[in-house]
Amino acid sequence: MMRGPVSMFVAWVLHDAEEALTFPATADHLAEVSGIEALRMSTRQSAAAIGLVGAVVAAAGVRGMQTRGTSALYRSTVAGLEAHVFTHLLSTAVLRRYTAGVITTVPIMWPGAVLARRELAELGHPLTGTDWKRGIALMGAVAVAAQLTVRIDWPNAVSSRRSRRRRPRGCAASAGADAG
Repeated sequence: MMRGPVSMFVAWVLHDAEEALTFPATADHLAEVSGIEALRMSTRQSAAAIGLVGAVVAAAGVRGMQTRGTSALYRSTVAGLEAHVFTHLLSTAVLRRYTAGVITTVPIMWPGAVLARRELAELGHPLTGTDWKRGIALMGAVAVAAQLTVRIDWPNAVSSRRSRRRRPRGCAASAGADAG
């Protein structure tokens, strides 16, 4: 049985627990520094976004186990999560302060991703340059999509869509009213 998918997911969960709790403070700081209020995020939104990313990481791990490491999704996720370590370190260096997730990045997330990467190599499927490119793109896109998804005001978006469906289309409804 493969240990890489499980260790990667457990490391991700532990790392992202810190991130979920601390991301709103980092987002507030970014909003203050940039003047972009839309960057602010509640703890609830942060947890939801991390949950969405977690679904992708879990699915990738399952797929990795099913294919014994040959799945492109799994390989890209392993590479993307290892690269993610460096985005944390870079953001902390650029902002010159604590940023969400940086405390657990090196001691927890990195070893989980490295174990998964090494297991792939032991199985005869080492990560390639393409895996790294796809992984960075995949995890970046998943993170952005999750952040945008949790910021949508779903109740208002759904009710607005429903009210648009109930309105009569065209002028036929009002033409009959004016004729009398």
